[in-house]
Order: sequence, then C-alpha cells, then structure tokens
Amino acid sequence: MGKATLFILGLNHRTAPVAVRERLAYAEAEIPRALASIKQRVASVSEVAILSTCNRVEMVGVAADSSAASGELAAFIAEDRRVGLPVFAEALYRIEGREAARHLFRVGASLDSMMVGEPQILGQLKLAYAQAARAGTVGLVLHRAFHKAFSTAKRIRKGTLIGHGAVSASSAAVALARQIFDRLSDKTVMLMGAGKMAELTARQLQTIGIESLLITSRTFDNAVTLARELGGTAVPFDNYRPYLKIADVVIGSISVTKPIIGPDEFDAVIRERRYRPMFLIDLGVPRNFDERLNSIENVYLYDIDDLGQVADKSRAEREREADKGEEIVEQELKAFEHWMAGLDLVPTIKDIRYSIERLRDVELGRNQSWIATLGPSERERVELLTRSLTNKLLHRILLGLRQGGNSAADNTYAAEVARRLLCGEFDLEDSEFDAIEDDDEP
Repeated sequence: MGKATLFILGLNHRTAPVAVRERLAYAEAEIPRALASIKQRVASVSEVAILSTCNRVEMVGVAADSSAASGELAAFIAEDRRVGLPVFAEALYRIEGREAARHLFRVGASLDSMMVGEPQILGQLKLAYAQAARAGTVGLVLHRAFHKAFSTAKRIRKGTLIGHGAVSASSAAVALARQIFDRLSDKTVMLMGAGKMAELTARQLQTIGIESLLITSRTFDNAVTLARELGGTAVPFDNYRPYLKIADVVIGSISVTKPIIGPDEFDAVIRERRYRPMFLIDLGVPRNFDERLNSIENVYLYDIDDLGQVADKSRAEREREADKGEEIVEQELKAFEHWMAGLDLVPTIKDIRYSIERLRDVELGRNQSWIATLGPSERERVELLTRSLTNKLLHRILLGLRQGGNSAADNTYAAEVARRLLCGEFDLEDSEFDAIEDDDEP
C-alpha cells in the first residue's frame, strides 16, 4: 500500500466558464450529504473536503493512490451532479503532493482568486474544513494541511498589502454599476438575497449614496434586518416581481438550482419601464438570471465571470504584493513538507519504540533473580533508571530521524537502517550481542 498523498481534483474560473461551474457547484446544505456519500462509496479516498465557491469546485483529498482516487471522484461528481463527465473532463485538473499543498495555501491566501486579495475565500475554506470535520472525513493530513493554509493566509494578510484596494465580487459589481450609469444616487437598486455577499454589496452601495434600496430574500426576517440596518425597504420574496419595474439595478445573490428570472417575464417589465436601461448583476453560481436576458433591448446582464475585468485597474498593485505572498507560501510549504515526510517515519518509530522497550524488558528479565533480592525502594530505582536510559536513547534516535539528512532519500535510508538494527533484521543472535559486550579490544 502506498503512502498517504494529498491531492486536489477540481476546476475553477481559469479552466471552466460559469456555465459549466454552475452545473457542478454545491450549495452549502448539499455538501454534508455529498461527503457522506463519498465516505461510503469511494473507498480509495481516506480523507476528503469539498470547496465550492463562485469561482471553483474542488475536492481536497488524501489517498494512497491519488490517480485512482481522482478517477473515482470525477465519476462521483458526474453522477452526483447529473452532468456527463465529457462536459467537464477537459476542465478538470489534478495536482498532488507538494503542488497540492501549494495550491491549497494559495487559495486560502486569495492568490489564486479571480480578484487577488479578496477576503471571502478564507472564510469559505474554513467552512469547507468545518463541514468535512463534522462529516468525519478529515484525518491527520487534511487537519494539518487546512490549518497550515489558514495560518499562511493570516501571515500574508499581516505581512503584505495584498488586501489594500482589493476588489471583491461585490465591490466589482458596484464599480460596474457606476460605469453603466452616470450616477446612482437617483437610481433604485433591488438586492435579491440577504447573505454575506448580498450584505457586502448593499453596504458598498450605501457608501456611494444610494437613496432607494429594495431588499428581498427567501427568509423575510433576514431582509427586514438588513433593510433596517441600511435604511432600505424589505420586500417579501413571493411578491418581488411587481417591484422589478421600478428597479434600475438588480443584483442577484440567491442560492438557486436554476435561474429564477427569465426572458419571458422580463419583456413585460421592460415595457412597463418604457425601455429605460436596466442593469442586472448576477453574483450567483448557479446563476440567478437567465443568460437570454441579454438579448432584450436596454437590458444589460453581467455574470460573475464578467466582474473579473473590473479588477484590472487595481490589479498591478495587488500583484506586486502577491509576489511577497508567494514567498511566504514557499516558506510555509517547506514546513508542511517536513511534517509530511515525518509521516513516513511513523511506522518505523513505532517499531523502534517497541524494540527498545522489548530489549529493556528482556534485560530486566535476565536479572530478575538479582532484582528480587532488592528492597522495594531499590527495585523502584532500578525501574526508573532503566526506563530513563531507554527513553533517552529513544529520544536521540527519533531526534536524529526527524531532523533528517540532506534529502528525503537520506531520511528514509537512515530510518530503515535504524529500524533493522534495533528490530533484529540483520540476523544478529543474542550470543553475538553478548560477544560484542564482552569484547575489551578498542
């Protein structure tokens, strides 16, 4: 059986358009069920977490055979999402080992984001870990890898200016709205959804002086709470359609499985507006608005992929800071690699510990008749002395193995020699050890 290997199978905004990503995306509530299914059905995967955002769907896993595990996971995704594998197979990437760890660290630090420096991804990564931990699909390797990703992101946030002037999807949506209209202060904005993304968008709209803000959400209490905080008006979700005709900007951020607004109903809306321009920003994956809305006169629809272009102006400054972030990633990667290499020594360390303890027990057994003549305090001192000696010997051996040589091969060789010597695999008989002990020659 091969050693445990960290790997990532997925696709993102660079390899797949939103039309593909939305078909594979998992809603937050769907992930626990998916993890349970993987745990039950994909035996080749020993640990797994699912990261699903607007820009990526990734399986972060651990397996002895990452190639076979990736194949099984790809088939699982196709079946679970009811999407034929040929639809997304070319967009998939599989990375393993050092490169998988680097990718995970870069994702957490938003170095791999569509908008470098955006802050939301770290929270999404923490949620992916928490869900996997609750599902019982996190083991030793993923626990370490995710927490290392969290600490790396924190170091980069504190040690660079990567977040300075960063453009998130929500701020990009607002910037795009300002490009479409000369001013927004006299416009009515309808915000569909009251989650984190919707809240960030609403707050940024407030800072630029939006006077009329309508907020609708499937959970009306959430819409009311956000509207109260921002001075907007809450609209019941089952009655938002009559308000569309007064909305100049509609921002969709609702978790859906298919578009909730299509072209058939929108023809009447635009007529009632007397064909005044209407700007739709779709932050959802899957998308909230049918792409055919773009064909309607004076309707301008932008989805999450379109927002990436808005970040160009501030990208140069953030990319300079990103270079500093990449250096931090490399530093943290070395530490993680060293820890992973130590996992290979675990079976050897167990064997060595057992052998040293066995040798101690054998020697105490040989001298049992003499020890029996001692009083209780003296016997306790012999016990403590021999245990102290074996613990110190074990400590020195393990310290040497963990500090290692110049390469992983050196470490493996040294560990194997130590194991064979101490576990008796060089076929030295007890009489030969006795002869060595009695030999007085230098």
